[in-house]
This record gives sequence, structure tokens and C-alpha cells, in this order.
Amino acid sequence: MKHYVLLIHGGAGTISPHSLTKLKEQQYKEALNAALQVSNKILKQGGTSLDAVETAVKSMEDCPLFNAGRGSVFNAQGSHEMEASIMCGQSLLAGAISAVKQVKNPVSLSRKVMDKSEYVYLNGKGASDFARDQNLAFEQDEYFYTEERYKQWQQARASGESILDHSGANKFGTVGAVALDMEGNLAAATSTGGLTNKSFGRVGDSAVIGAGTYANNQTCAISCTGYGEYFLRAVVAYDVSCLMEYQGLSLQQACEKVVMQKLKKMGGEGGLIAVDKAGNYELIFNSTGMYRGWVEGREQKFHTRIFKDNVS
Repeated sequence: MKHYVLLIHGGAGTISPHSLTKLKEQQYKEALNAALQVSNKILKQGGTSLDAVETAVKSMEDCPLFNAGRGSVFNAQGSHEMEASIMCGQSLLAGAISAVKQVKNPVSLSRKVMDKSEYVYLNGKGASDFARDQNLAFEQDEYFYTEERYKQWQQARASGESILDHSGANKFGTVGAVALDMEGNLAAATSTGGLTNKSFGRVGDSAVIGAGTYANNQTCAISCTGYGEYFLRAVVAYDVSCLMEYQGLSLQQACEKVVMQKLKKMGGEGGLIAVDKAGNYELIFNSTGMYRGWVEGREQKFHTRIFKDNVS
């Protein structure tokens, strides 16, 4: 069997083992495993890394547990504004969208931007109009409502904060996937609902190629999750690739330098998943936890983790 690798994440941040119940932990792991399973079938049958990462992200967008698609957080106006991006490592083509509402699967819209337009980045109403032209699925606002997200929004409004989880701690929700397929092609995709109680049309790194998402067959594929402002300023995803391309660092060395040194020095919290052209991979974060999973083609063993040191 030719080799392939698939990695996914469902967000990183202050995820305390004490605040996450056993039931909720099991639900997250089952959701991660479901995304791995459906995308692994694509790669196992010789499908493309692009199809695999889009499918994995769609699976998590359809799950209300994650801050993307159906589980997106509320903004300051009480609605959901979503963003996503995708990139092909073989062609270096990319698609990205932000500030879209009622689009069921934002990652699929970013794929359409890449495949069916001459643009890279569409925003707001224009992005939604393009989604309709491409016959993508829309849902009413009720579809995106979850009681937990609503309570988080109410907490955030009361405190004046814009990033809260159910325990009041910082938590940065994003979903993403990276893959190396049997043909040696890399791809990456990322999707998010952004920050709870965000205002003024705020857009994070998930929709920005080079900051939250990047793929290049000569180096690696990256999907990030964390406090977007820091990832934007540090151009995290592209920085990892640059360190490999121009300084000759390994994937592990580049990820360690960017996430554990550069980001931490800036005060940035979060992590990323990455795979290089040889099939080496990293799932690295400087926060308490990161929802993550991975599978290798030769091994066919599905791994899911939340906290550090593989404790869970």
C-alpha cells in the first residue's frame, strides 16, 4: 500500500480535564473518530488529499460540538458569521471565505472559490451570493443554534469578554484537517465560527491563507487553531513552511520554533497540525489541550486525543 496520512483538529485552548465531563470527552472523541473514518475511506481508495480534508472538515462542521458550521458561536449581534479556507499543495491554488451566514458547510464554499472562480478570497454577502450560484446548501438560523453556545454568548456579553467557554476559561474553537495522499499531494483546510461575541466584522486567521492554512508539496500542509490575532501577526502556517524551505529545518523543528517559541514569546496560545511531503507529521500546541486525531494509511489505527502527554 502506498503511504498516506490524515490529521484533524477540533480546536485548542484552556480545556481542563476537570471541566470536561467523561460524557463530553467521549462525545468529542467519537466526533473526531467519525471525521477520521469518513475521510480515511477517501484516501484508502486512492482519493485526493483535497477531497479528504474537505470531507473531514465538513464532518466536524456538521457536528454541534465544534465551533464551525452548525456549532458556530454567536457574534455580538446574536448571529453566526463563519469563515473557512482550503489550499492545494500541488498547484498552490487556494480558496477562502469569511463573514458568511447560513451556509451549511463553509469549507465547501471555500473549495468552490478555489475550483470555480478566478479569486482566492470572498467575503460577506458576495460570498453568500456565490454559494447560491454554486448550489451549495443553506440552513436557517435555527440550524446553527445550540444552547451551550447561546449560554457562552450570554456569559461573554455580561462580562464584556469575547472568548469564553462554559467554565469561563479561554477556549479557541476551530476545526481543520491536513492530508498527504497516495500520489504525494498535500492539502489543508480550516473552518471556524470565530470568537464568541465578536464585533465589527472581525475575521481571524482561519480564512487567511498563510496564517491559518497553508499547503505546499515542496514542504508541508498546515492547519492552525488558536487566538487568531496572534496567528495572523505571526503568519504561522506559512512561517512553518518557510523555515523548512529556506532554512532546511525539519517539520518538527519548524513547528517547535513557531508554536513553542515564537508564538509563546508573543503571548499567543494555540496549536497546529502538520504533515510534510515525506509523511512526517506533528500535532503541537502550547495550550492545555487540543482536540485532535490522526490515522496513517499503513497502520490503519485511529487515534484521538485531547490533553497533553497522551493522558486522554
